[in-house]
Amino acid sequence: MRDLIFVSMENWDDIWRRNQFLCAALSRRFPSVKILFVGLPINVSHQVRRGNLSGSKGPATWTVPNFPNITFTRALKLFPDSIAAGRAVNDLVARLHIRRLARKLGIQAPLLWLNPHSAVHMAGRMGESAVVYDITDDWALVPSISETERKQIAGQDRRLCARADLVVVCSEALERSRIPRSRRVLLLPNGVDVEYYAGVMGGANGSSLPHPVFGYTGTLHRDRIDAGLLVRLARSFPKGSVVLVGPDHLDPQTRASLAAEKNVHLCGPVPYAEIPRKMAGFDVCIVPHVMTPFTESLNPLKLWEYLASGKPVVSTDVAGFRDYSNLCHVAGEPEGFIAACRAALGENGSRSVERMAVARRNSWHSRLDTLIEALRPLGVLS
Repeated sequence: MRDLIFVSMENWDDIWRRNQFLCAALSRRFPSVKILFVGLPINVSHQVRRGNLSGSKGPATWTVPNFPNITFTRALKLFPDSIAAGRAVNDLVARLHIRRLARKLGIQAPLLWLNPHSAVHMAGRMGESAVVYDITDDWALVPSISETERKQIAGQDRRLCARADLVVVCSEALERSRIPRSRRVLLLPNGVDVEYYAGVMGGANGSSLPHPVFGYTGTLHRDRIDAGLLVRLARSFPKGSVVLVGPDHLDPQTRASLAAEKNVHLCGPVPYAEIPRKMAGFDVCIVPHVMTPFTESLNPLKLWEYLASGKPVVSTDVAGFRDYSNLCHVAGEPEGFIAACRAALGENGSRSVERMAVARRNSWHSRLDTLIEALRPLGVLS
């Protein structure tokens, strides 16, 4: 396989997401391939405005531990993106930084993998042999953004879909919407490292919190989380606990409404290595997502991780979980969600084996097999 420049919407850190799983799988499958993983830019303009340059300290480029063929890097962002000229300079700085580092690493005619729609400026300018655009969320459908942002995102997405040699999407909703504007589309849902969660079901329930414990793993954001539903859940089980594990991007008002419930616990981000231990303490894994066109575009990682754990699962009526209503308790209304949580508590492990079997058929290993076959026509595999 050709070397890879992988432009991500996240940094490489302890909280693993789709990009890290894909790159880790590629690294293991092709150990001689050099992978340049490009994270979020270092926002110098923001730090200057806040009078805090501490975020610029530390190396911007390093080799990823345990993956000697993956190099992580971040470019500098010098101006606010709200200024068109500043955005153009930022884009130029990013391209120069990545091209310079790619030459240093000996990367030539790479496969250019773009996750952010805003990276459209790189397509055709990085000396690449082919372009892959991987869409994980339909950001133009996020309810909380302005119309100006929505139009900008939609325009970048359209141009990148038209330019990419392969558009990879993680959900059926994204597939339907991108087929008319793309040359080739591959539906590649998220996956799971099944063995990583193998001990969750039979492991010790180490939670010191009052049971039953209803647990959620994932980013907390008002465009995904139904805070009102979580409050109702907490009040329906006053002697139990609602545990929310993941990065907290909630607005102050939403966060305060959850914190006001004594049995709601916002744990903050937890390293990927700690997730199975946290999940072992859950009695029920929950997905309290709002039901919007934006969440309909998702294929949550937690679907596969919850199934791999074998634990009972309760979800609102959202994409992914709806497809596995035989293994997950799916409810569209708040009262139905509460009732489903009560039903899940009475499972006694009756569906665990079947859940884990489904997860095994949807491993990252199998996803990589599908991806490799889709890449063959691009000429990036020998």
